[in-house]
Amino acid sequence: MVQISQSTLDFLSDLKYNNEKDWFSSNRKRYEAARAEYDSFVQAVIGRITEMDPILKGLEAKSCIYRINRDIRFSRDKTIYKTHLGAIIVRGGRKNADRFAGYYIHIEPGNNSMIAGGAYMPPMPWLKAIRENIEEKGEALLKILDNKEFRTIFGEIEGEKLKGVPKGFSKENEYIELLRMKSYLASTIVSDKDVLKADFFDYTIRACKVIKPLIDFLNDY
Repeated sequence: MVQISQSTLDFLSDLKYNNEKDWFSSNRKRYEAARAEYDSFVQAVIGRITEMDPILKGLEAKSCIYRINRDIRFSRDKTIYKTHLGAIIVRGGRKNADRFAGYYIHIEPGNNSMIAGGAYMPPMPWLKAIRENIEEKGEALLKILDNKEFRTIFGEIEGEKLKGVPKGFSKENEYIELLRMKSYLASTIVSDKDVLKADFFDYTIRACKVIKPLIDFLNDY
């Protein structure tokens, strides 16, 4: 049985308050244990998702999991390490997260863990293709978003919106609010208590199954 343990949450909690190289070095074995556990969890999720999304066949967790080190080159925040574990399950791995929609698994103590998916700030021409798809098949997207189980788990779709109207579209378009979006995301927050439950893996798979139609729609270009 694949499961996230208290020791993984404890490591991430401790890292939040000891975010420095020396502490990390002296606690590297704890990190490696947490990373190995998370790697096994993500790989098991990939295995199950592949059953319904064969295009992901052969995908390895290591190509999906983000590095623990933050990229601080252009950031005012010089904190060295992330205080969460994150993986984007998408065809080709995380390097293709700006090309295809995928499933995201985020483990962060403090009741900040989440299961999510969709397209985050898709670049042109992908965003344009999504908007054209909405204009042509918006009713299909609304049906996905109005699905009872989707609403139960994820609520409403999220994403930053344009204040105006995207170029090439009419403000009178019946799907204008969807067309204004710059990201198309769905997420559900999971408490620490629920992350540690034996059925968290099953819940993750259920959430991925529910979000798959949205991911398919966003990747239809």
